[in-house]
Amino acid sequence: MGEESIDLVIGVISDTHGLLRPEALAALRGAGHIVHAGDIGGLEIIRALEDIAPVTYVDGNNDSRDGTDIVRATIGGLRVLLTHILPRPHAPGRRVIASLRAEPADVVIFGHSHLPHDEVIDGVRWFNPASAGPRRFDYPVAIGIIDGARAYHVALDERSRAGLKKRMNQLS
Repeated sequence: MGEESIDLVIGVISDTHGLLRPEALAALRGAGHIVHAGDIGGLEIIRALEDIAPVTYVDGNNDSRDGTDIVRATIGGLRVLLTHILPRPHAPGRRVIASLRAEPADVVIFGHSHLPHDEVIDGVRWFNPASAGPRRFDYPVAIGIIDGARAYHVALDERSRAGLKKRMNQLS
């Protein structure tokens, strides 16, 4: 990642599918900006997150708005590429590759898989916060935090602590 100064905490959430858990809201408090990586499940989720901090979001395959699949933003000095379906950091989709060639990013934030991911490849962080919505299989329910050069996941229940360790970076 670039050496620029990141001057705020970024909360990262994805795959809420219409469910905004109180634990997710509590974990995101203190963030200076929130990023939602799609499958939101209704603009009421975005409005509730905006009560905490400004929100940047991308539509997911289950959202029925404009179908935007890539959003670019600079947040606290961090160049962000936000997409829902990647599908994998070592094999991103054509549109993601084209966007990165046109404009570099410090971090690529994605959702869809419900799997936690945090990997730096050629100086770019690839980050999936896991799902914060309805539990799927034995996957963890979590959000992510990007704080300067540090990124980490926050389990939203006890069961998800082990799930984060078990499922981390399975998309590599």
